[in-house]
Amino acid sequence: MMKLYTFKAPNAFRVHAFLKEKGVDVPAETVNLMEGAGRTPEFLAINSLGEIPVLELDNGTHLTESVAICRYFEAQHPEPPLFGKTPEEAAKVEMWNRRMEFHVMGPIGEVGRHTFEFFADKMEQLPTYADSQRRLMRKKWAWLNDELSDGRTFVCNDAFSIADITGMAALMICQFADESVPGDLAHVKRWEKAVRARPSWNV
Repeated sequence: MMKLYTFKAPNAFRVHAFLKEKGVDVPAETVNLMEGAGRTPEFLAINSLGEIPVLELDNGTHLTESVAICRYFEAQHPEPPLFGKTPEEAAKVEMWNRRMEFHVMGPIGEVGRHTFEFFADKMEQLPTYADSQRRLMRKKWAWLNDELSDGRTFVCNDAFSIADITGMAALMICQFADESVPGDLAHVKRWEKAVRARPSWNV
């Protein structure tokens, strides 16, 4: 039976939000990463990187990486389209999802990796680098504000997509890192209000 291995974390959030938008229910099993459940031999046999989310298919195949899992469900449940309908729309969604992942989620993710206790025994943490990424995060919010200055609600094609879900995951990390969208960036704040109002925000 299909099963989603998950935990309360940004990449797992992306899959849960995607499923919520699709109206798809998948049985889930929590892997408590905080207690080391991701490093057990049993879980490493499922995902050698010890990361979540992992989707177990009915045939026993395991899919990892949140966007890959979302693409699987997009193919299975094409409505509503969250990766675009036409070739042009799909390309733009891909473009914007990459932008949101690298330019918005990336910097705040680095803040987390270099300050959260969870990562302390997994890597060399550099607090000064985290500080630089906080400064970069504010610049990236300003960049996104300029991009949204045309008045569109969502980041791509003015239609909710996986790119917005990636941005929502960035907002989730911001909460963990005690960061927020600067109040003077009216266009990003408009987008933030719109995505926080969606049922998929609370998954």
